[in-house]
Amino acid sequence: KELRKLDPYTASFILGWIRKNLQGCENPRRIGKGLVGNLSGSWRYRIGDYRLLAEITDCNVTILVLTIGHRSQVYR
Repeated sequence: KELRKLDPYTASFILGWIRKNLQGCENPRRIGKGLVGNLSGSWRYRIGDYRLLAEITDCNVTILVLTIGHRSQVYR
């Protein structure tokens, strides 16, 4: 839903990054960074000036994308 708000080039860039780096990844935590505070338990992936916030489920390595947005607004 949030990808539709972005311009087509940026959305395509982010989807390509997800396919290249996260799809089929055995350990998605080695790429991302754990968050603290009120977002504790979530993980951040840096994609240029954009951030992807996600939760990771270990039982079958499922990544649930919580939000995607520009770094100046994504943590609000």
